[in-house]
Amino acid sequence: MNIEYAIIVKNKTRLEALIERFNTKAQAKFYIESLGGNFEDYAVEHEMFHQSLVSLQTQLSKILKNKTVERIYLPSFLFSEKNVIIVIGQDGLVANTAKYSAGCPIIAVNPDKARYDGILLPFDTSNFISGVEQVIDHSFASRTMRFAEAKLNDGQRLLAFNDLFIGASSHISARYKISFEDKKEEHSSSGLIVSTPAGSTGWLSSVFNMAYGLTGQFEKNLIPKQPDLDADQLLFAVREPFQSIRTQTGIIAGIIDHKNPLTIESLMPTSGIIFSDGIEADFLKFNSGAIATIGLAPESAILVTKV
Repeated sequence: MNIEYAIIVKNKTRLEALIERFNTKAQAKFYIESLGGNFEDYAVEHEMFHQSLVSLQTQLSKILKNKTVERIYLPSFLFSEKNVIIVIGQDGLVANTAKYSAGCPIIAVNPDKARYDGILLPFDTSNFISGVEQVIDHSFASRTMRFAEAKLNDGQRLLAFNDLFIGASSHISARYKISFEDKKEEHSSSGLIVSTPAGSTGWLSSVFNMAYGLTGQFEKNLIPKQPDLDADQLLFAVREPFQSIRTQTGIIAGIIDHKNPLTIESLMPTSGIIFSDGIEADFLKFNSGAIATIGLAPESAILVTKV
């Protein structure tokens, strides 16, 4: 199938979000500076992003028709097999886009290498066109990334490129029954993180940072280490598990694969939630009676890599 259209996916800058909130740039500046913040950092970030965006759009328009879509419209946007997707922004935007990509190749562009780590952003505005040309010629190199899946007993499901969160929507303890590798427990915790290989350097890494930071107060010469997940594995970790007469802490972490899914039954009458990739607006209700099976999804995303 020939590529006929490029879809550029972007997100609002922090400055644009502030202007939406305070109506004008001057009012946004007054608010930030009145609190002692550095408004110049917002302005520089905004300017750098839009320079990169204009450069990308200008170069792309010479070889392929294109249009730009804001991240908030992704859940209702229908991608076609005739599309190539170009994401410009932070690493998290790649994850947000991938769930809706429908198998279209994704070229991820870092707009500001001094500001963003770019773990999922192999291209910049100086070299992304080569990736586009290779996609058009069907000669591109790529990584296929499997999604994690949360499937409820009523048939609803949610995909995650980076991670799933299962827990309570407010700052209260999540209550649930957990089943993994023939073991069952009742838990009270701050919820669970389930990470894909792509997400293991994201939210999950903060769980490891906390665990190693605490342990490092009592253990000398501790060497932090995270598991190197295979493409068909997920890792789950329970956040802040609490032990009591009714709740246990024996199932804290584990590797999920095709043979070992994770099952969680909600014991929360209200406020139970499952969301993915940090977007709380795209969620499944997870209240009493709901049972979630967490495993690998049949869907995957295609990330174009540099040759």
